[in-house]
Amino acid sequence: MLLLNFDGNWLRNRDQVKLLNSGLRGIEKESLRVDFKGNLSMKPHPLKLGSALSNPYITTDYSESLLEFVTPPYNSNSDMLQFLCDTHTFFYSVCNDELLWSQSMPCEISQISNLPIAHYGMSNKGLMKSFYRNGLGYRYGKEMQLISGIHFNYSLPLDFWPTYKEYKKNSLSLRDFASQEYMSLIRNFYRISWIFIYLFGASPIMCRSYDQKGTSGLKEHDSNSLYGKFSTSLRMSDIGYSNNGQAELDISFNSLNQYVQDLSKAIRTPNVMYEKIGLREKNKYKQLNTNNLQIENEYYSFVRPKAISLNDQPLIANLRKEGVGFIELRTADINMMDPLGISKDQLYFTEAALIYCLLSDSPHIHPNEQKEIDNRNLIVAKQGRSPDLKLVINGKADFLKRIGILILENILEVAKSLDENRKNNDYSESVKSQMKLIHWSEETPSAKILNEIERESISFSEFSLHASQEHASYFKSLRLSEEKYKFFKEEAENSIETSKELERKSSCSFESYLKDYYRNI
Repeated sequence: MLLLNFDGNWLRNRDQVKLLNSGLRGIEKESLRVDFKGNLSMKPHPLKLGSALSNPYITTDYSESLLEFVTPPYNSNSDMLQFLCDTHTFFYSVCNDELLWSQSMPCEISQISNLPIAHYGMSNKGLMKSFYRNGLGYRYGKEMQLISGIHFNYSLPLDFWPTYKEYKKNSLSLRDFASQEYMSLIRNFYRISWIFIYLFGASPIMCRSYDQKGTSGLKEHDSNSLYGKFSTSLRMSDIGYSNNGQAELDISFNSLNQYVQDLSKAIRTPNVMYEKIGLREKNKYKQLNTNNLQIENEYYSFVRPKAISLNDQPLIANLRKEGVGFIELRTADINMMDPLGISKDQLYFTEAALIYCLLSDSPHIHPNEQKEIDNRNLIVAKQGRSPDLKLVINGKADFLKRIGILILENILEVAKSLDENRKNNDYSESVKSQMKLIHWSEETPSAKILNEIERESISFSEFSLHASQEHASYFKSLRLSEEKYKFFKEEAENSIETSKELERKSSCSFESYLKDYYRNI
């Protein structure tokens, strides 16, 4: 079976389809700060951006240099992208001595030993975030932590679930039914995740400094750049996130209970290699524990089920209590062809594809199928544009182009239904645009990037710096309204006060705080 078993009956009722049109979506976009020469910034997180711990819209990821812009949830792609644009514009209005790196793969990082790990203050919550990041560096290397991406958060409308539950004739509670269906969606997304890597992969080349051990197996483009001739996303390959450090973990998405149990087990299971690193050095935590995972977020999955709550409880505890409230997709590279790193077209396609996954049968994924999924994703990440490339699905090999078109034809059916309740054809046009890329791989972002670098005879760093400069000029040409500027400024100022208050209220020791956290896992 090359295709998901898609049930299009739901789409034949226009009122039912209308329920799907108001799902919520949000974006988290990571970007490295660099100087005007493209060197990684060693400066602390800019004070004018507020506290990285408490600002809900501008924070940091692994390093002080790695920014993360977070949009609120919107039911409109246009509104969401406008907020993301405003956040970039605010950054450049208060940080005019730096640039945001335009690529997922990092800039020159030969001085990475001096890299400042993200600092979140002296509250227990802040210390935990910093110590966790210490652990990531020791476990996987600092280089991998500087890879940037875009995460897409998505939830179905709340009023969709009662109607869909009745349609499916399901007797579970509404909470458990929604969780079950989100987990089904996730399994199907994994089954077609290679399509996202092919269509939206935008990291076929990288700076040589990222491969300091010389083990990537990539070709030399010039003295400073390495590339894969047919690669789509080095970020999503074994060179990037899909590393072997977590190869032994067996985290199942077959049910929410199984997922939670597997994550909990990984957090509690000792790891000999991590025990060798040690837990502390001079009263400073090198990592939060010496087990397979420090916390849930350490597990590098393509998609995560998330709970709605924004409290300080572990994700596992919130999932147990509330069930799944939304999902987080983590496959998207930063597309340097767009100043925001992602296009409206990509967002419409992604939503239609997710609904296709939801409306299709989703049997449990067993070990053999998981191996196929992992192999497909790796092959497409490293060789996706190779002519006549074949992929194995359910033990049978077929051409990528043929399978891709068949899947996109089903997604197009979803897209057309979503457009029926709108005044335009945004969903349908987005799918048709991606169909062209299946036929003509030279039109994919990864191919365009390599072709442009080749045409201009420049290095990855030169090309990326030029794009970063162009993006900065674009955002600097925009002007925030007084109201919007005031909004971001006040959020930054308030976040600093919130973080100070957290430090004042941290009454227990960090050791006690950490024990309480793990007690809930």
